[in-house]
Amino acid sequence: MTTSDRFNKVGIQRELHREWFDKAANLHAMGFSKADARQEIYAYLDGAPGFDNPPSMQTKTYVANALIKSWIAPEPDLIPLRDAAFQLLQENPAASFPIHWCLLGAAYPFWFSVAAVAGRLLNLQDQVTQTQIVSRLKEKFGDRQTISRRARYVIRSFVAWGALKDSEAKGCYEKVVPMGIADADLGIIMFESALLATPDAKGTLGLLVNNPAFFPFQLPMMTGDFVSQHSDRIDVVRYGMDDELLKLKAR
Repeated sequence: MTTSDRFNKVGIQRELHREWFDKAANLHAMGFSKADARQEIYAYLDGAPGFDNPPSMQTKTYVANALIKSWIAPEPDLIPLRDAAFQLLQENPAASFPIHWCLLGAAYPFWFSVAAVAGRLLNLQDQVTQTQIVSRLKEKFGDRQTISRRARYVIRSFVAWGALKDSEAKGCYEKVVPMGIADADLGIIMFESALLATPDAKGTLGLLVNNPAFFPFQLPMMTGDFVSQHSDRIDVVRYGMDDELLKLKAR
C-alpha cells in the first residue's frame, strides 16, 4: 500500500479490540521483525479476548495486518509518529487508548473518517445510528458494497474500545464521557496523526483541537507557538488575525 493509497483504501476488515494493540506495542518493544511479529500475533489471537470462537486464518490475517501497519511496520512516513507514540506509551501506559487510536487512524484514515462522521453527529445529538454514519460515508467514498460492511466493523470496534456504547435499539449508539487528555505532548501526537491522515497534511489549529475524529477525547487547548516549540515535525503558519495553520514538515 503506497502512501497515496492510504487515503483511498477502506482497509479495516474485521472488528478490532484495544487489547490486541497492546500486544502489538509489546512486540514492537521486544524488537520483533514483521514476519516474526505476524506469527506471534497469529498464536496470540487463538486465545485472545474479543472472539466467541477461535478465529479463522483469514480473520487472523486481517487483524494482524492492522496491528502490523499500526505498530510493527508502518509506512515510512508514519514511523516517526509510531516512535514518538511508543516513547510516550513507555512513560505513560495509561495513554494507550488515545495512542492506539492515533496510530490506527494514521495507518487507516478510514478509521478517522468513520470517527469524524460519528463525532459530528454526536455534536448534534446524544445518539447516532449505523445507518446515519454509513449514508454520510457513502457521500464521501461512493456507494460501494464494502463501505457499509467495513464501516460496521469500525463502529463495532468503537464500542469494543469504549468510545461508543450500545443503546437499547439495535444499530443505535450513545456517546460516552470523553477521556480528558492532560498531556500536551500526547495532544501534539494526536494532531500529527490527524495531519498524517489528511492528503494535504495540513489543518488549522482550531479544527484540530475540535476534530470530530477525536470525539472520545477532550484535547487540551494549545497555542501554535507551543506546538512548534514541542514538535520538530510540525510547522505552524500564522494567517489572518488569529488563525494558525499546522502542517507537516517535508521529510
